[in-house]
Amino acid sequence: MTADEKPPFERIAAAIRRERDRAGMSLTELARRSGLAKSTLSQLESGSGNPSLETLWALGVALGVPFSRLVDPPRPAVRLIRAGEGPVARSGEADYAATLLASCPPGARRDLYRVDAQPGQDRVSEPHLPGTTEHLVIGAGRALAGPVEEPVEVGPGDYLAYPGDVPHVFRALAAGTAGVIVMEHR
Repeated sequence: MTADEKPPFERIAAAIRRERDRAGMSLTELARRSGLAKSTLSQLESGSGNPSLETLWALGVALGVPFSRLVDPPRPAVRLIRAGEGPVARSGEADYAATLLASCPPGARRDLYRVDAQPGQDRVSEPHLPGTTEHLVIGAGRALAGPVEEPVEVGPGDYLAYPGDVPHVFRALAAGTAGVIVMEHR
């Protein structure tokens, strides 16, 4: 069974253990830094937990790695992801799903996500690693996105770049809102 064929929770569990070991961090220290319960982390590392998008972001920040390193196994050189496929992380707070389309290979500094969202609860993101910039292109629908203090309304074909290292928001303003986010890490 290849890494892609493993169930997503097993891949995420292995990635959390790998990155925690790489960082030389105990489970207790990771719990402290991420603000998660040690028992929750233990479940996630055993593959029996169901992490939300917010949990995975908190772990990425605590471990000093991009979110993508926790959800995406290494990929072949040519990669096609059809609509509706790929590793999806869903928000525990809003009707918002992010599908990782490509992650940074070693030495590169960008991650690419397809976003599908519906009107309702805002998706408010805590700051990512210092120096992160998010680039958003809307393909369908409309959204309010950008820094929490000054979000911008964007529609089909619009491009928006904003700092990802400050609190930021994504609010779908129309049903079927979809787009692509590129996270650039420095």
